[in-house]
Amino acid sequence: MAIQWFPGHMTSARKKASETMARIDVVIEVLDARIPMASSNPMIRELRDHRQRPCLKLLNKADLADPEATRLWMEYFNRQPGVKAVAISCKKPGEPARVPSLCQQLAPHRNDGTKQLRMMIMGIPNVGKSTLMNALLKRRVAKVGDEPAVTKSQQTFDLGGHMTITDTPGMMWPKIDFDADGFMLAVCHAIGRNAVIDEEVAVFLADQLLQRYPDALSARYRIDAGALDGPAVVEAIARRRGCLIKGGGLDLEKASLILLNDFRSGALGRISLETPDSREQMIAQAMAERTAPEGRGADTGLIVEERGQNE
Repeated sequence: MAIQWFPGHMTSARKKASETMARIDVVIEVLDARIPMASSNPMIRELRDHRQRPCLKLLNKADLADPEATRLWMEYFNRQPGVKAVAISCKKPGEPARVPSLCQQLAPHRNDGTKQLRMMIMGIPNVGKSTLMNALLKRRVAKVGDEPAVTKSQQTFDLGGHMTITDTPGMMWPKIDFDADGFMLAVCHAIGRNAVIDEEVAVFLADQLLQRYPDALSARYRIDAGALDGPAVVEAIARRRGCLIKGGGLDLEKASLILLNDFRSGALGRISLETPDSREQMIAQAMAERTAPEGRGADTGLIVEERGQNE
Protein backbone atom coordinates (compact mmCIF):
# COMPACT_ATOMS: atom_id res chain seq x y z
CA MET A 1 0.00 0.00 0.00
CA ALA A 2 1.36 3.41 -0.98
CA ILE A 3 0.15 6.32 1.15
CA GLN A 4 -0.58 9.76 -0.30
CA TRP A 5 -2.31 12.60 1.54
CA PHE A 6 -2.67 16.13 0.21
CA PRO A 7 -5.89 17.86 1.38
CA GLY A 8 -7.03 20.69 -0.86
CA HIS A 9 -6.40 23.50 1.65
CA MET A 10 -2.66 22.76 1.54
CA THR A 11 -2.37 24.16 -1.97
CA SER A 12 -3.52 27.57 -0.77
CA ALA A 13 -1.35 27.20 2.35
CA ARG A 14 1.72 26.73 0.16
CA LYS A 15 0.88 29.83 -1.90
CA LYS A 16 0.38 31.94 1.22
CA ALA A 17 3.62 30.61 2.76
CA SER A 18 5.53 31.58 -0.38
CA GLU A 19 4.18 35.12 -0.18
CA THR A 20 4.98 35.43 3.53
CA MET A 21 8.51 34.07 3.15
CA ALA A 22 9.42 37.11 1.08
CA ARG A 23 8.95 39.19 4.23
CA ILE A 24 10.64 37.03 6.90
CA ASP A 25 14.24 36.54 8.00
CA VAL A 26 14.43 33.00 9.40
CA VAL A 27 12.45 29.83 8.76
CA ILE A 28 11.81 27.64 11.79
CA GLU A 29 11.13 24.16 10.45
CA VAL A 30 9.65 21.84 13.06
CA LEU A 31 10.47 18.17 12.47
CA ASP A 32 9.49 14.99 14.27
CA ALA A 33 12.71 13.82 15.95
CA ARG A 34 11.67 10.19 15.43
CA ILE A 35 11.60 10.65 11.64
CA PRO A 36 13.57 13.85 10.93
CA MET A 37 14.03 13.44 7.18
CA ALA A 38 10.74 11.72 6.46
CA SER A 39 9.00 14.63 8.22
CA SER A 40 10.91 17.31 6.28
CA ASN A 41 8.69 18.77 3.57
CA PRO A 42 10.75 19.24 0.37
CA MET A 43 8.53 22.19 -0.60
CA ILE A 44 9.77 24.09 2.46
CA ARG A 45 13.36 23.71 1.34
CA GLU A 46 12.44 24.82 -2.18
CA LEU A 47 10.70 27.94 -0.84
CA ARG A 48 13.48 28.98 1.50
CA ASP A 49 16.22 28.21 -1.03
CA HIS A 50 14.40 30.42 -3.54
CA ARG A 51 14.40 33.28 -1.02
CA GLN A 52 17.82 32.33 0.41
CA ARG A 53 16.46 32.17 3.95
CA PRO A 54 18.40 30.45 6.77
CA CYS A 55 16.65 27.64 8.61
CA LEU A 56 16.46 26.61 12.24
CA LYS A 57 15.51 22.92 12.24
CA LEU A 58 13.83 21.93 15.49
CA LEU A 59 13.83 18.19 16.10
CA ASN A 60 10.75 18.25 18.29
CA LYS A 61 9.53 15.35 20.45
CA ALA A 62 13.17 14.53 21.16
CA ASP A 63 12.03 13.06 24.47
CA LEU A 64 10.35 10.28 22.45
CA ALA A 65 13.26 9.65 20.08
CA ASP A 66 16.38 7.50 20.41
CA PRO A 67 19.08 9.90 21.71
CA GLU A 68 21.83 8.35 19.59
CA ALA A 69 19.77 8.60 16.41
CA THR A 70 18.96 12.22 17.26
CA ARG A 71 22.65 12.97 17.74
CA LEU A 72 23.42 11.57 14.28
CA TRP A 73 20.66 13.64 12.72
CA MET A 74 21.91 16.80 14.43
CA GLU A 75 25.35 16.24 12.94
CA TYR A 76 23.79 15.59 9.54
CA PHE A 77 21.70 18.76 9.46
CA ASN A 78 24.34 20.99 10.98
CA ARG A 79 26.67 20.21 8.08
CA GLN A 80 24.19 21.87 5.70
CA PRO A 81 24.83 25.53 4.78
CA GLY A 82 22.49 28.06 6.35
CA VAL A 83 21.05 25.47 8.73
CA LYS A 84 21.20 25.08 12.49
CA ALA A 85 19.60 22.02 14.10
CA VAL A 86 18.63 21.57 17.74
CA ALA A 87 16.68 18.87 19.55
CA ILE A 88 13.88 20.00 21.85
CA SER A 89 10.61 18.98 23.41
CA CYS A 90 8.09 21.80 23.06
CA LYS A 91 6.17 20.38 26.02
CA LYS A 92 9.11 20.89 28.37
CA PRO A 93 9.10 24.34 30.02
CA GLY A 94 12.06 26.44 29.04
CA GLU A 95 13.17 24.60 25.91
CA PRO A 96 11.09 26.64 23.41
CA ALA A 97 12.42 29.83 25.04
CA ARG A 98 15.77 29.16 23.33
CA VAL A 99 14.29 29.53 19.86
CA PRO A 100 14.40 33.36 19.41
CA SER A 101 18.08 33.60 20.36
CA LEU A 102 18.92 30.71 18.04
CA CYS A 103 17.13 32.54 15.22
CA GLN A 104 19.09 35.70 16.00
CA GLN A 105 22.30 33.74 15.45
CA LEU A 106 21.08 32.90 11.94
CA ALA A 107 20.16 36.53 11.15
CA PRO A 108 22.91 38.68 12.73
CA HIS A 109 21.90 41.64 10.56
CA ARG A 110 18.76 41.89 12.71
CA ASN A 111 20.61 42.13 16.02
CA ASP A 112 21.06 45.90 16.19
CA GLY A 113 17.75 46.45 17.98
CA THR A 114 16.35 48.76 15.30
CA LYS A 115 14.88 46.28 12.81
CA GLN A 116 12.46 43.50 13.62
CA LEU A 117 13.58 39.87 13.51
CA ARG A 118 10.79 38.16 11.60
CA MET A 119 10.46 34.40 12.11
CA MET A 120 8.16 31.90 10.44
CA ILE A 121 7.20 28.46 11.81
CA MET A 122 6.72 25.77 9.16
CA GLY A 123 6.40 22.00 9.05
CA ILE A 124 4.16 19.08 8.25
CA PRO A 125 0.99 18.45 10.27
CA ASN A 126 1.11 17.29 13.88
CA VAL A 127 4.80 17.90 14.61
CA GLY A 128 4.17 20.48 17.34
CA LYS A 129 4.13 23.86 15.58
CA SER A 130 1.15 25.17 17.52
CA THR A 131 2.56 23.88 20.80
CA LEU A 132 5.76 25.78 20.03
CA MET A 133 3.83 28.96 19.23
CA ASN A 134 1.83 28.79 22.46
CA ALA A 135 5.02 28.18 24.47
CA LEU A 136 6.80 31.15 22.88
CA LEU A 137 3.90 33.50 23.55
CA LYS A 138 3.18 32.00 26.98
CA ARG A 139 -0.52 31.86 26.19
CA ARG A 140 -2.85 29.74 24.10
CA VAL A 141 -3.18 31.41 20.72
CA ALA A 142 -2.97 28.38 18.44
CA LYS A 143 -5.33 25.42 18.58
CA VAL A 144 -3.55 22.22 19.57
CA GLY A 145 -4.88 18.74 18.85
CA ASP A 146 -3.66 15.19 18.43
CA GLU A 147 -4.86 15.15 14.84
CA PRO A 148 -3.12 16.32 11.66
CA ALA A 149 -4.04 19.63 10.02
CA VAL A 150 -5.58 21.37 13.03
CA THR A 151 -4.23 24.80 12.02
CA LYS A 152 -5.85 26.11 8.84
CA SER A 153 -4.58 29.70 8.49
CA GLN A 154 -1.53 31.87 9.19
CA GLN A 155 -1.22 33.95 12.33
CA THR A 156 1.45 36.56 13.11
CA PHE A 157 2.27 37.74 16.64
CA ASP A 158 4.60 40.24 18.28
CA LEU A 159 7.07 38.52 20.60
CA GLY A 160 8.47 41.79 21.92
CA GLY A 161 12.10 42.78 21.70
CA HIS A 162 11.73 43.68 18.02
CA MET A 163 10.66 40.15 17.09
CA THR A 164 7.60 38.78 15.33
CA ILE A 165 6.63 35.20 14.61
CA THR A 166 4.23 33.72 12.07
CA ASP A 167 2.55 30.35 12.56
CA THR A 168 1.55 28.48 9.39
CA PRO A 169 -0.72 25.51 8.69
CA GLY A 170 0.89 22.10 8.42
CA MET A 171 1.84 21.39 4.83
CA MET A 172 2.33 18.09 3.07
CA TRP A 173 3.65 17.79 -0.46
CA PRO A 174 1.70 16.48 -3.47
CA LYS A 175 3.54 13.17 -3.90
CA ILE A 176 5.46 11.16 -1.32
CA ASP A 177 8.32 9.63 -3.30
CA PHE A 178 9.11 6.66 -1.09
CA ASP A 179 6.57 4.22 0.34
CA ALA A 180 8.52 3.98 3.61
CA ASP A 181 8.15 7.73 4.15
CA GLY A 182 4.38 7.50 3.83
CA PHE A 183 4.28 4.73 6.40
CA MET A 184 6.61 6.52 8.81
CA LEU A 185 4.47 9.66 8.57
CA ALA A 186 1.35 7.59 9.23
CA VAL A 187 2.99 5.85 12.20
CA CYS A 188 3.80 9.26 13.71
CA HIS A 189 0.23 10.46 13.06
CA ALA A 190 1.16 13.15 10.55
CA ILE A 191 -1.39 11.84 8.05
CA GLY A 192 -5.15 11.77 8.52
CA ARG A 193 -6.53 8.39 9.56
CA ASN A 194 -9.07 8.44 6.74
CA ALA A 195 -6.14 8.16 4.31
CA VAL A 196 -4.54 5.07 5.87
CA ILE A 197 -5.38 1.54 6.96
CA ASP A 198 -4.34 1.20 10.59
CA GLU A 199 -3.51 -2.48 10.37
CA GLU A 200 -1.13 -1.93 7.43
CA VAL A 201 0.57 0.92 9.29
CA ALA A 202 0.89 -1.18 12.46
CA VAL A 203 2.47 -4.06 10.53
CA PHE A 204 5.02 -1.64 9.06
CA LEU A 205 5.79 -0.32 12.55
CA ALA A 206 6.12 -3.86 13.92
CA ASP A 207 8.58 -4.75 11.16
CA GLN A 208 10.65 -1.66 11.96
CA LEU A 209 10.65 -2.44 15.67
CA LEU A 210 11.70 -6.03 15.01
CA GLN A 211 14.70 -4.73 13.08
CA ARG A 212 15.69 -1.97 15.51
CA TYR A 213 14.10 -2.45 18.93
CA PRO A 214 12.91 -6.06 19.36
CA ASP A 215 13.48 -5.90 23.12
CA ALA A 216 10.98 -3.06 23.38
CA LEU A 217 8.29 -5.27 21.87
CA SER A 218 9.16 -8.20 24.09
CA ALA A 219 9.16 -6.10 27.24
CA ARG A 220 5.95 -4.22 26.51
CA TYR A 221 3.80 -7.12 25.35
CA ARG A 222 5.62 -10.08 26.92
CA ILE A 223 6.03 -11.85 23.61
CA ASP A 224 8.96 -13.63 21.97
CA ALA A 225 9.52 -10.96 19.32
CA GLY A 226 12.53 -12.76 17.84
CA ALA A 227 10.33 -15.55 16.55
CA LEU A 228 7.78 -13.30 14.82
CA ASP A 229 7.30 -11.13 11.75
CA GLY A 230 5.25 -7.92 11.52
CA PRO A 231 1.78 -9.43 11.03
CA ALA A 232 2.47 -12.02 13.73
CA VAL A 233 3.41 -9.26 16.19
CA VAL A 234 0.01 -7.60 15.72
CA GLU A 235 -1.69 -10.98 16.18
CA ALA A 236 0.35 -11.65 19.33
CA ILE A 237 -0.65 -8.27 20.76
CA ALA A 238 -4.30 -9.06 20.03
CA ARG A 239 -3.99 -12.32 21.99
CA ARG A 240 -2.09 -10.79 24.91
CA ARG A 241 -4.48 -7.85 25.24
CA GLY A 242 -7.68 -9.83 24.67
CA CYS A 243 -8.59 -8.07 21.44
CA LEU A 244 -11.36 -10.34 20.20
CA ILE A 245 -14.34 -9.98 17.91
CA LYS A 246 -17.66 -11.79 18.13
CA GLY A 247 -17.06 -15.46 17.60
CA GLY A 248 -13.61 -15.43 19.18
CA GLY A 249 -11.56 -14.15 16.25
CA LEU A 250 -8.75 -11.63 16.72
CA ASP A 251 -9.60 -7.92 16.53
CA LEU A 252 -6.52 -6.87 14.57
CA GLU A 253 -7.68 -3.29 14.15
CA LYS A 254 -7.88 -2.81 17.92
CA ALA A 255 -4.49 -4.46 18.40
CA SER A 256 -3.02 -2.25 15.68
CA LEU A 257 -4.21 0.88 17.46
CA ILE A 258 -2.71 -0.38 20.74
CA LEU A 259 0.70 -0.74 19.07
CA LEU A 260 0.47 2.62 17.29
CA ASN A 261 -0.70 4.47 20.40
CA ASP A 262 2.01 2.88 22.53
CA PHE A 263 4.63 4.09 20.05
CA ARG A 264 3.16 7.59 19.77
CA SER A 265 2.88 8.05 23.54
CA GLY A 266 6.37 6.77 24.28
CA ALA A 267 5.10 3.71 26.16
CA LEU A 268 7.44 1.55 24.06
CA GLY A 269 10.43 3.69 24.99
CA ARG A 270 12.54 6.22 23.09
CA ILE A 271 12.45 5.02 19.50
CA SER A 272 13.55 6.48 16.16
CA LEU A 273 12.44 4.96 12.87
CA GLU A 274 15.33 6.27 10.76
CA THR A 275 18.96 7.34 10.96
CA PRO A 276 21.03 9.00 8.22
CA ASP A 277 22.54 5.60 7.33
CA SER A 278 19.26 3.71 7.34
CA ARG A 279 17.68 6.39 5.18
CA GLU A 280 20.49 6.15 2.66
CA GLN A 281 20.00 2.38 2.54
CA MET A 282 16.22 2.74 2.17
CA ILE A 283 16.57 5.13 -0.76
CA ALA A 284 19.20 2.95 -2.45
CA GLN A 285 16.97 -0.11 -2.14
CA ALA A 286 13.90 1.75 -3.42
CA MET A 287 15.79 3.11 -6.42
CA ALA A 288 17.22 -0.33 -7.21
CA GLU A 289 13.72 -1.82 -7.17
CA ARG A 290 12.46 0.90 -9.48
CA THR A 291 15.21 0.31 -12.02
CA ALA A 292 15.16 -3.49 -11.87
CA PRO A 293 14.21 -5.09 -15.24
CA GLU A 294 11.03 -6.64 -13.90
CA GLY A 295 10.16 -3.47 -11.91
CA ARG A 296 7.45 -3.29 -9.33
CA GLY A 297 4.90 -1.76 -11.67
CA ALA A 298 3.48 1.69 -11.24
CA ASP A 299 0.06 0.37 -10.32
CA THR A 300 0.93 -2.34 -7.82
CA GLY A 301 -0.40 -1.87 -4.32
CA LEU A 302 -3.29 0.17 -3.02
CA ILE A 303 -3.12 3.95 -3.16
CA VAL A 304 -5.41 5.66 -0.68
CA GLU A 305 -5.76 9.36 -1.44
CA GLU A 306 -7.66 12.28 -0.02
CA ARG A 307 -7.84 15.37 -2.18
CA GLY A 308 -9.88 18.51 -2.29
CA GLN A 309 -11.03 18.28 1.34
CA ASN A 310 -10.89 20.98 3.95
CA GLU A 311 -9.98 18.69 6.81
